[in-house]
Amino acid sequence: MAAGFSKPLPFSAWSFKLSVMDRYLLTELLLPFLFGVGIFSSLGVSIGILFELIRRVTESGLPLSIAFQVLLLQFPQFIAYSLPTSTLLATLMTYSRLSSDSELIALKACGVSVYRMIAPALALCVLVTGLTFAFNELVVPAANYRATLTLAEALNREEPSFQERNILYQEFRQARDEDGDTGDVLSRLFYAKRFDGRQMLGLTILDFSQEGLDQIVSAKSAVWNGEQSTWDFSDGTIYVVSADGSFRNIVKFEQQQLQLPRAPLDLASRRRDYDEMNIAQSLEYLDVLQQGGGSSRIQKLRVRIHQKVALPFVCISFGLVGAALGTRLERTGRATGFAVTIIIIFGYYLLVIVSGSIAQLGYIPPILGAWVPNIFGLAAAAWLLVGSSK
Repeated sequence: MAAGFSKPLPFSAWSFKLSVMDRYLLTELLLPFLFGVGIFSSLGVSIGILFELIRRVTESGLPLSIAFQVLLLQFPQFIAYSLPTSTLLATLMTYSRLSSDSELIALKACGVSVYRMIAPALALCVLVTGLTFAFNELVVPAANYRATLTLAEALNREEPSFQERNILYQEFRQARDEDGDTGDVLSRLFYAKRFDGRQMLGLTILDFSQEGLDQIVSAKSAVWNGEQSTWDFSDGTIYVVSADGSFRNIVKFEQQQLQLPRAPLDLASRRRDYDEMNIAQSLEYLDVLQQGGGSSRIQKLRVRIHQKVALPFVCISFGLVGAALGTRLERTGRATGFAVTIIIIFGYYLLVIVSGSIAQLGYIPPILGAWVPNIFGLAAAAWLLVGSSK
């Protein structure tokens, strides 16, 4: 056995060589990994969307063809969720089985360290991390958005792809106070009561951008003029206020063009859910929100962006924890390995919810709130590996 495992074999056209032990362990890891993808994806779809679709078919008359189409469109999201959990299941079950059959003891007797034994598992985790990231960026957001539109159109409840009421946009600028310190001060406030997808209605704009001269604009409607990059206001009044608070001038108009930013339109037009945007789209939306000043939505979006980056890397944490824990479990069956996997997954996602909520409240930075579960997992894996190597 020792001779067989130490003999190197060429692997395709790669410059490195893959030993028989590596090939054997990767083969052992592959089957439970695929099993995990299938079982966790199916469970996620059943709990997350299938029962809801069945209810809509029976109560709302949703056609079966549309329900099946929505189900297929939702499947990529649950596949992406299943990839990290499947790495945990695969490494835990594989290495616990090898430990129970004394194969790991035989490898140790041949001088193979625990760290070398889990190298194939780590390679698999890195591969799955890249696959998860690509899946979450290229497939899942578009599929989720399409599923939302398909379901809404079928039920004749299509929600507008824009914010209909209470559009509030705040623009800030840097200013120096009497003490010489610089900070953000309100430059403009843009408010519209309604937005019909084309024009803003019931507008009030407070403009403090000019020193010693403030303006208040009240208008019935306004439309963005893309050719001239201005807002075309209709049926309104401009109030010019001096620094002492007195009115200097009042101008009524039927049509008036004002040089104001396009950001209010961008803010009102964006209605995709967090799960329907990839990182690039989320960053664009974050820029729009940040132009409007501080908001709880900004903090929440920052946390979600960092979570989108951190989620794929949980494959490495899960894989190392599963491999390290599996090397320490002896005489355990598959049922035990599956139960341990469920417990670890539950604990991880509970930690994700708690740390993410704390970050959204502003008690810790968004990046820390997103990466705490991964850091905790890597620390646990390191502790388990050190114990197994002794």
